Amino acid sequence: MADEVVIDVRTIPTPQRHPHIIKTYEELEVGEALILVNDHVPEALRVEMVREYADAVGWEPLESTPDAVRVRISRRASTPTPRVVLDVAEITDAARPAEPAGSVWQLSPQQRGLDANVIALEPGDEIREHVGPDLDVLIHVLTGAGTLETETGSIELTPGLIVWLPRRSQRRFIADAEAGLRYFSVHQRKQGLTITARP
Repeated sequence: MADEVVIDVRTIPTPQRHPHIIKTYEELEVGEALILVNDHVPEALRVEMVREYADAVGWEPLESTPDAVRVRISRRASTPTPRVVLDVAEITDAARPAEPAGSVWQLSPQQRGLDANVIALEPGDEIREHVGPDLDVLIHVLTGAGTLETETGSIELTPGLIVWLPRRSQRRFIADAEAGLRYFSVHQRKQGLTITARP
């Protein structure tokens, strides 16, 4: 197309390339495209854009030379498109080898309004008593069993339960001594929050 934007990033410092390309992509109208000229096959960019936008981004390699790799990147939808981010069976299959305790899955797109994790506690393990963040949290018990201790009592956790943790509520999770506990957690994104596996 004659009106496609062409951006040549070969002279742009490497750390600035992806942000520049993504900003240009986000300025496109649905149905428009840009032509990227790069000094290498931009596979890392493709992976990043698919993670962020899924089917909303079109990716078409064009005729290239060794020092000028060309790709047409098109905007196919006005927003990132819905997609499956996890099949819970993949992380709850009893035949799978044991994984470390802590956060065993996280929602990964950077442009999101939610944080979501799957938390795994080994048999008898616990998340010590603490006051939660200034965010409402919803958990869905996936496998195993355990107890949620609150400021006034306790809740027995079994697969299928959905439990609301009001903002700043006191909580302590104790996994069953034999079955352990695995649950899905979701809440509004808190900038700067990082959940990692427990040591």
